[in-house]
Amino acid sequence: MQLTYRDGEGVSLHAEVVGSGDERPLVLLHAGGPDHHSLLPLADRLSDRYTVILPDVRGYGRSVCRDPQCHTWRQYAEDVKDLADHLGLSSITLGGAGLGSTITARAAIAFPWLVSAAILMGVEDIQDDAAVHAEVEFLDAFAERVTTDGIEAAWAPILAAMPPVVGAMVRDAIPRSDQASIAAAAAIGRDRSFRDVAELAEIAAPTLIFAGTDPRHPTALAERVAATIPHATLAAATVSDELHSPEELAESFAPEIRKFLETLTRPA
Repeated sequence: MQLTYRDGEGVSLHAEVVGSGDERPLVLLHAGGPDHHSLLPLADRLSDRYTVILPDVRGYGRSVCRDPQCHTWRQYAEDVKDLADHLGLSSITLGGAGLGSTITARAAIAFPWLVSAAILMGVEDIQDDAAVHAEVEFLDAFAERVTTDGIEAAWAPILAAMPPVVGAMVRDAIPRSDQASIAAAAAIGRDRSFRDVAELAEIAAPTLIFAGTDPRHPTALAERVAATIPHATLAAATVSDELHSPEELAESFAPEIRKFLETLTRPA
């Protein structure tokens, strides 16, 4: 089922609902570059027990947003709350990959009464000042290539260094992407997500963490995050070079996600 909801300014955002299980609803946020289609195979594997909600994050897929000033971590977290409010949900399990993992962490801190459990798949690097400056330059250059050369050309020099599954997800989403919206979304680099791993100690919800294996999602960082969040578990599966498709990621991650979800207390 497709649904449309709006933020506080009236911007239309979109999501797909998979399954109709009676457990706590599960909201999964895709990585930066793909859209919600990248997580459909994972949703399908969990939809027998869970209602899985897959938003197109602002800027991606059908959630077109061409204003760079609207791409902030605060706004992305607010979008999650707006979705929950639209659906009348008072408690969700929230998860995400890459960009979606950072949104998940931000939302879990901002709205602890809403996010009852969290799943982080490929935690994004938390950078020092120099690295943040380099990230801004990197994403500004990406946005310029998107504008002048198109989305596919903009991604071409980047994907070679990313895990194969990420490349597959991004390439699949390009035909469904709005060029100006993708360029605008690169402005997120100008808004710092966190300054230190220690900030993640504020996440009170039980949290399952899947490590990344590339420089933008370093394994050591996931291990530090797992040691910092009070009720965190580090998964055995990783976003590794052995995964080549969303289907393979789903096959690898779904068993541990299902086991994690089964440990959670049913909502009253």
